[in-house]
Amino acid sequence: MDNSNEYAISLEHIYKSFGSVTVLKDVNFYLKKGTIQALVGGNGAGKSTLMKIMTGVHACDSGTIKIDGRAVKIDNTIDAQKHGIKMIFQELSLSPTMTVTENIFLSNEIKKGILLDKKAMAEKTRKLLEELEIQALPTDRIQDLGVGICQLIEIIKALAVDAKILIMDEPTASLTEKETNILFGIIENLKKKGVSIVFISHRMKDIFRIVDSITVLRDGGIVADKPKSEYTLDSLIELMIGRNVEKKMEFIKRETPVGNDILMQVENLSVGKQVHGVSFAVRRGEVLGIAGLLGSGRTETLEALFGIRKGKYNKLVIDKREIVIKNVSSAIHNGIALIPEDRRRQGLVLDHSVKDNLCLPNLKELKRGIKIHKAKVKTMTTNCVESLGIKTDGVNVGMLSLSGGNQQKVVIAKWLETNPKLLLMDEPTAGVDVVAKGEIIDIIRNFVTKGNSVLFVSSETSEMMAICDRILVYSAGRIAKEFYRENLESEEMLEYAIQH
Repeated sequence: MDNSNEYAISLEHIYKSFGSVTVLKDVNFYLKKGTIQALVGGNGAGKSTLMKIMTGVHACDSGTIKIDGRAVKIDNTIDAQKHGIKMIFQELSLSPTMTVTENIFLSNEIKKGILLDKKAMAEKTRKLLEELEIQALPTDRIQDLGVGICQLIEIIKALAVDAKILIMDEPTASLTEKETNILFGIIENLKKKGVSIVFISHRMKDIFRIVDSITVLRDGGIVADKPKSEYTLDSLIELMIGRNVEKKMEFIKRETPVGNDILMQVENLSVGKQVHGVSFAVRRGEVLGIAGLLGSGRTETLEALFGIRKGKYNKLVIDKREIVIKNVSSAIHNGIALIPEDRRRQGLVLDHSVKDNLCLPNLKELKRGIKIHKAKVKTMTTNCVESLGIKTDGVNVGMLSLSGGNQQKVVIAKWLETNPKLLLMDEPTAGVDVVAKGEIIDIIRNFVTKGNSVLFVSSETSEMMAICDRILVYSAGRIAKEFYRENLESEEMLEYAIQH
């Protein structure tokens, strides 16, 4: 391939291994100037590793990086920034205790002489927040904001620096349709200004909507690199995973319809300023969806039912028993489990092993006296890995060595081991590939056939149409509409209800 300065950046003959595991092998990646190029592949294909080499987070074992046709060395993130390369990582890199302004200008402060120009930074932050229509203030602390808003702030952080090459790793995973439209408008404007963009996503509809060309990584190597027009959805998915996949994202009519037996009922639930007096019931064996825009109260509802947030209600009934959820322990005791919206911040201890993470909510059952029963741990963790198909070199490896899809399976597996009756799932397929999405959908279907129930929150209407028996549409913390799945004629019908 031509190495001229037609390309903003090229990575040639790149190899990278972690221990005995080869992640990238002889990869050639070329990004044309002023274009939007998708980089796709299944979880563990090597996408994030390749981009981290480009941005100086990792060093390649061998290979060449060229910018404008000239070989350069990128040994660290500072080198990458000097060359105008900026990445918005899938895992949020914001400091939770700092304000929005402080995060955006961290290591890139505006100064007036030798002093920080706090007024100028706050004003620039305010303008960027307004441009992206983000419901946050420059003075808000990150730890007080939702994950979707934090994802948009990650994007602002990149836009505050005049990047020539911008890498977006799952930028729409936590965004609603409206927020995605705003982001895509910004991306198109950046393209017009000559910025070159790498767009990594598992959302196929986003890829076909925004990019110019698509590069496919599979098992650490490039298997396709051509204009978007030369792919179909089916051909792209087959290239990504090396085989055809069953259409998991289609609604399957129940062999045994959901009955009228109520598993959980809540009356007049309010959560702070986010949720205002909602009442609903979940039937035994039902998948009840909660749809709505970011900030509509979906996440807050789930977190109140799990004891993370303080919720007020007139009555909460589980299995015909009236209960009070005072904290997470009481929720677990009453058969409730939560798959949180952000698995990295809320669902996992990333510095610990797969085994440690699987054991954490199940320590009481794994003890023998005051000590951990090693045989029970081995049996439980082995069963989790095998039953959910978690791809790992063993249960003692660190969580960071697993792909996003396999990390999510660990989160689901550890909570299924608590034998919940009601599983609360908040964006359970965010940032996972098409195969892992199908596997998670199958896990849900299997779970409810045993008489359990699921409260399901997702920003992807296709998922809700595939798995939910009934859907509540939230608007400004209240239930605005209710649909039974058989009455929903199309995904567009649900999307319209959410937006209006």
